[in-house]
Amino acid sequence: MYGTLVVVAIDLMDAIVFFGLRGVRPIRIFHSIAAGLLGRSAFQGGLATALLGAFLHFFIALAIVSVFYLASTRVRALTRHAVISGLLYGVVAYTLMNLVVLPLSAAGRPTFPLPVLVNGLLIHMFGVGLPSALFARAASAERSS
Repeated sequence: MYGTLVVVAIDLMDAIVFFGLRGVRPIRIFHSIAAGLLGRSAFQGGLATALLGAFLHFFIALAIVSVFYLASTRVRALTRHAVISGLLYGVVAYTLMNLVVLPLSAAGRPTFPLPVLVNGLLIHMFGVGLPSALFARAASAERSS
């Protein structure tokens, strides 16, 4: 659970700063997450839609962190080589989200301007994949002792 909270915090801080510097208000970030479920109408919503976006973001992060953790209980190399496996897992998570999940959602196919692509890959590598792997490694060490 701590891994999920850390991933959510890092990812949201990145989104708020990165898109905030481009004039996007934080509530719009949460609306864009809710758009995956509600489509364009999410951007007309208020606080309730933003809260839905926050819940969805937490749920997605929980799924991503949990998949790595469960895989690491079966494939020990994932925790033995946590840094490299975490960074690679971040690339996989980013790719699946942007090439599979988002196009199938109500939000539709995302665009990939170079700054958004680079930021997205880096935050998924260092802010999603790496913490997922490090928390899985810590949990593995705790189980072993």
